[in-house]
Amino acid sequence: MTGGRLQGKVVLLTGIGGGMGRVTARLFAREGATVIGCDLDSDSAAETVRLVEADGGSIESSAPVDLSDRNDIDKWISETISRHGRIDVLYNNASLPRFAPFAETSTEDYLFTIQNELHLVWHACQAAWPHLAEVGGAIVNIGSGAGFQGVRSLPQSAHAAAKGAVLGLTRQLAAEGVASGIRVNCVSPGVMATPPVLAMFKEFGDNAPVAPIIERTIDGKPGDPHAVAYAGLYLASDEAKWVTGSHLVVDGGASAIM
Repeated sequence: MTGGRLQGKVVLLTGIGGGMGRVTARLFAREGATVIGCDLDSDSAAETVRLVEADGGSIESSAPVDLSDRNDIDKWISETISRHGRIDVLYNNASLPRFAPFAETSTEDYLFTIQNELHLVWHACQAAWPHLAEVGGAIVNIGSGAGFQGVRSLPQSAHAAAKGAVLGLTRQLAAEGVASGIRVNCVSPGVMATPPVLAMFKEFGDNAPVAPIIERTIDGKPGDPHAVAYAGLYLASDEAKWVTGSHLVVDGGASAIM
């Protein structure tokens, strides 16, 4: 592979094992990045590596990496620096929420969701920060429509709290990053055609809790994960060198159309 919008960049990408993470890994590698991925699931991460290499791309995988453990994050990043000497982009894709109605959400499930949707972003950003400062790098966080809009049909209070915090953290890190030349932006997907969403439709059909959201999209379907990956690609690339603190919503218009 030659050329590409991320040519020569070393990209840390969390959650490469499937869904949007796998799609993003393949796209970024096709655009010339060296993708340094991690995941909890060794087998699914290995499959992503196989696919990227079959495409002709460059990828390395560390798995299992528990992003709820700061020691695992520090080790992953330090090993990347040892091998490559730099980090140009941190792409915080990984996410592991638990869903339940607010009144029935246990403290355990709430704390699990915050740990695996907010804390992992905080710790990865903090661990990568000095290395990104050396090159004027970029952070792309994956938020969610849940972070800025409530949904009556979907019990997601813990998820909403975590992703709302990710959006607020993105803006504050963008402000603090100005001094070091670090750009920090957020992409918020709507309901995408990822394995959990497809499984929900298989189980519930037209009564799936996300159905009222999808009805408001431009085509009435769950979104293609590539749409999120391309949004992230723009923000990670030098094309967005004058973009920081931004929030790019990729939801088919669902949050804009009543």
